[in-house]
Amino acid sequence: MTSPDPAAGAPEPVATANSGAVAVVGLDLRGDTPAPRKQVYSWALWDWATQPFNTVILTFVFTALYLVSASFLPPEIAALDPSDPVRVAAEADLASGLGLGSTIAALGILLLAPVLGQRADAAGRQKLWLGIGTGALILCMLGLWFVEPQPALFWLGVALISAGSVFGEIAAVNSNAMLIGIANPKNVGRISGLGWGFGYLGGIIALVIVVLLDTFDWFGMSTDNGLAYRLIAVGCAVWAIVFSIPIFLNVPEPSLGRPERKVGFFRSYVLLVQDVIGLYRDPQTRSTFWYLLASAVFRDGLGGVFAFGAIIGTAVFRFGTQDIIVFGIAANLVAGVSTIIAGRLDDRLGPKRIILGSIGSMIVAGLAVFLLRDAGSLVFWIGGLVLCAFVGPAQAAARSFLARVTPAGREGEIFGLYATTGRAASWMASAAWTVLIVATSQTAYGILGIVIVLIIGFLLLLPVKAPR
Repeated sequence: MTSPDPAAGAPEPVATANSGAVAVVGLDLRGDTPAPRKQVYSWALWDWATQPFNTVILTFVFTALYLVSASFLPPEIAALDPSDPVRVAAEADLASGLGLGSTIAALGILLLAPVLGQRADAAGRQKLWLGIGTGALILCMLGLWFVEPQPALFWLGVALISAGSVFGEIAAVNSNAMLIGIANPKNVGRISGLGWGFGYLGGIIALVIVVLLDTFDWFGMSTDNGLAYRLIAVGCAVWAIVFSIPIFLNVPEPSLGRPERKVGFFRSYVLLVQDVIGLYRDPQTRSTFWYLLASAVFRDGLGGVFAFGAIIGTAVFRFGTQDIIVFGIAANLVAGVSTIIAGRLDDRLGPKRIILGSIGSMIVAGLAVFLLRDAGSLVFWIGGLVLCAFVGPAQAAARSFLARVTPAGREGEIFGLYATTGRAASWMASAAWTVLIVATSQTAYGILGIVIVLIIGFLLLLPVKAPR
């Protein structure tokens, strides 16, 4: 097979008779021809562009310090002492409201991601759906400007953040699919790691800008009426606009489409079920089926590290707000650098070894943090940073593993299933965390919940056949 012109996209694959699977893995279509650096860096910049939504808005600043704060409580409740049971219950209602929005968003991703990815494959329009998802995410961030600190506007904030999560995931499915259009089996690990690394580093810089603005008291500007947080959301939107442009200008579609698979929207679900069954029945793609299941579990454990890391720092090791933000910057920096480095090892050693090595190291570090928790904050600094150093490499290698076993012409669908299976298992780490804390009445035992999920994911991945 001759290598296609990277600017022209990949040649259309030939479908097999039963499952819609194809006879060649998408990465093989490029052959040994490397993509131009301009395409590679333009693709990686998309992670840089959208990461502030996760780092600044979802994790450290907008939701944690603003949306679920006393700013959105009725004045008479906000005036109570922070330890007053009435105020504590009201703040818990805000947190549960945000959790409800997140649950609805997860269901939306579960239902939409694989079908929209499949339809993008059929039309050869991954870039169109990437644009739709990215544009909608940007509009959601811009909409947060209108979320003033009033109880009546709390649900507007929850709705915009939840919708942003759905649109961001839809965009990410198509960004991941476009990786196959610029990578080959020899460099997919390095390129995937570059994207994850750029994402972490972009989140760091955005977070540092927020810290600097707060340190200098916003240079004398009034921050009443939640103005500082609303400006941060708008800033994240502008950031996403500027840095997402290159991927649309420079990166080609991963395939020319598969017109024979164009069906109506609801018929797409029937086709999706048939394809999943086909993944399992076809010996050539069965490892992809089992990998989707195994990765759903260990990726939920990886997500739990970031989801509950700040809580562990504050509740177990008594970190203050400034300590947590500084730790967040350090954690993202370590994760970004280690991910870029590990991407090169991925291409030499294979993604499965990187994933297993990373998860194994995280299990050891997590157990150390739990067992040595009485030794002081230094344990969290060391153990937490070690955990973060291996999260990024595992995430990047997980993506490159899937890229190496994805049949040509089904990039969006397979990565859509990747998102869906991840959401289907997204309850595991939080459930293990909750059960162990409730059973022991100690937040520290939640660490063991994350470790248990990582161990299960590690064991499920062991028998999965590694890609060549």
